[in-house]
Amino acid sequence: MNILFTICARAGSKGVRGKNVRCFCGIPLVYYTVAAFEEYKTKYGLADKIHLAVNTDSELLIEQLNSIETEYVLIERKVSLAGDVIAKKDVIKDTLLEMEQLKGTAYDTVVDLDLTSPLRTAEDINGTLQTLLEDIDADISYSVTEARRSPYFNMVSENENGYYTTVLPSAFVARQQTPACYDMNASIYAYRKEYLLSSRLNDRKALIWVMRDTGILDIDSEEDLKLMEVIAQYLFTEIPEYGFMLEKIKNYHSK
Repeated sequence: MNILFTICARAGSKGVRGKNVRCFCGIPLVYYTVAAFEEYKTKYGLADKIHLAVNTDSELLIEQLNSIETEYVLIERKVSLAGDVIAKKDVIKDTLLEMEQLKGTAYDTVVDLDLTSPLRTAEDINGTLQTLLEDIDADISYSVTEARRSPYFNMVSENENGYYTTVLPSAFVARQQTPACYDMNASIYAYRKEYLLSSRLNDRKALIWVMRDTGILDIDSEEDLKLMEVIAQYLFTEIPEYGFMLEKIKNYHSK
């Protein structure tokens, strides 16, 4: 089996200026993702070929990557794929096609790691990937956390009369009665190649990997960044697997 890992990060950002090249707890965000990828390769990398591709138009991100010891292939972001409303799946698909040409390798699976969800472990990457591989009918597996709100009980939206009601009408009288719901945390996506190259969206067969909920706040605002740094300091101190990853990240930062 051949696995392609991707990091897709454009230069611009509206929510947080230059967020993909920002520092997180004093260390560039990309180091966290690279450290998790390298740890995955060390602990679980039994595939025939495992390659890392970075699709970007950010010169600063390239400088940050080149300052540490990690093997990757740069795929320059096409202008047609650099806008705010471009689906990330299209960028990942383009990266896959470019890599297959450059490497002469037919990949079976693509795993995308998002830079703005820095707190992940090798176990999270492996869990997301294995969840996909263990079900031959599945198209995609992605990381989630348990939702703190339920669309059946305490999430509301405006109806056609201008009033508010639960997103999914139900007769539940307690949140504990509602079906389990999860938040997609945009940290890890594992795709079967055939699905990624297809145009299917609505009929996909998706599976999930549940991550620790306090470690997944996506960075979409300056407040997110500050809150996430506070959470991270706690996790680095109190949760051994996060502390272990921090030490690896510091090794990159010190070189």
